[in-house]
Amino acid sequence: MRSHDDAFTLRGGRYVPARSGRSKRNRLDDDDLLFEARGHRPEWDVVDDGPEQGSRWSTWDQSSPTEKGPEPYPEWLVTDLGAVDTELGVVKTGKEADVFLIERGVPGSARSCLLAAKRYRSAEHRLFHRDAGYLEGRRVKESRMNRAMAGRTAFGRQLIAGQWAAAEFAALCRLYRAGVPVPYPVQIVGTELLLEFIGDGAAAAPRLAELRRDTADLADLWRQLVGAMHAMAQLGYTHGDLSAYNLLVHRGRLVVIDLPQIVDVVANPQGPAFLARDAHNVARWFAHHGVTYADGDELADDLLRTAGLSR
Repeated sequence: MRSHDDAFTLRGGRYVPARSGRSKRNRLDDDDLLFEARGHRPEWDVVDDGPEQGSRWSTWDQSSPTEKGPEPYPEWLVTDLGAVDTELGVVKTGKEADVFLIERGVPGSARSCLLAAKRYRSAEHRLFHRDAGYLEGRRVKESRMNRAMAGRTAFGRQLIAGQWAAAEFAALCRLYRAGVPVPYPVQIVGTELLLEFIGDGAAAAPRLAELRRDTADLADLWRQLVGAMHAMAQLGYTHGDLSAYNLLVHRGRLVVIDLPQIVDVVANPQGPAFLARDAHNVARWFAHHGVTYADGDELADDLLRTAGLSR
């Protein structure tokens, strides 16, 4: 039991009750505050088990089932939760998005795959030129969001960026299921699309515009392209900005890329015009490079019939 003297202490010229031993043990003193303020942590509380700088954990588990590509997943795709995404460099830069080469691999194993990460620009950056025509027929349920997109507010521009990414991913999934030659859509995380990387090793496949005329079978590539465009029209789509610069050629196979502005030819009032423009753009290029029977008017009429927009 404490003595009477122990119960008081001299402070400020007078005796005041002394703190009990229990309260003293629980009291946060100045040393504790200084320790916390300096941000120190005991060494046993600091664990650094993350990927190396320039890498990140695989984002596979960050996407919901509806934000992942069609099943069954390709055998080459790494879906392990312990995988690491390592950025290897820039594949392509553009006004709306940049494409990066990503290696997704499982540490300590030979299991890996290459992916193209397409990252749309943030809201403060400029998006598509004259994008209003492409956005016709694309509406969201909330009128506030529609007004923001129409007014191109900061919030509206962010919504539009999200629409470009979501529209491209949804279209790629549908086209891939239908057998249209497009990259396999792996997943979408916000405004980042992860796609099958088309190329040999880390070298991207060339665009159609980059092929040497004397080494390419342009007649066969024209046949492949016409078939792909008819398959898209049958689903009610046209690319919207089709040219020799967004068609890849990998080992003789034509692959359609860059589909954020894909147009629903039925819902969009300008759909038939976009479809005709796509047909004329590619037919003109092939005719200029020796495929003399490539006719834009004929192709456009055929595609409109396939889409059910003419007889």
